Amino acid sequence: MQEAGPVCPVETLFRQLSGSWTMSILWHLNQEGPLRFGMLRRLLAGISTKVLTQRLRMLEAESLIYRDHNPTIPPQVTYSLTPKGGELACAFGALAELAQKWEGATAPDQERRS
Repeated sequence: MQEAGPVCPVETLFRQLSGSWTMSILWHLNQEGPLRFGMLRRLLAGISTKVLTQRLRMLEAESLIYRDHNPTIPPQVTYSLTPKGGELACAFGALAELAQKWEGATAPDQERRS
């Protein structure tokens, strides 16, 4: 049996960030700053409360976001990026630039580059 080669660190990172809505949540927190649950839900049109809650818990467990709970009536919960989550800002900028570039590329250009 052949021994597996080294794991690609980018693949490991992408696995951490995978899952529906995860990148969108991180993107909005990066662009907007701290957001309350209801505002996040409005920004992510189509996400269910259950999925948003699951994704936020997962991101908090990965130390990418911080959950600030203020025990008022009604309770106020605000989410923000941790310093670790903030390290994604440069990557978001580069990926957004690449996405816009690819979105503007015509089909023949894409075929020539393949």
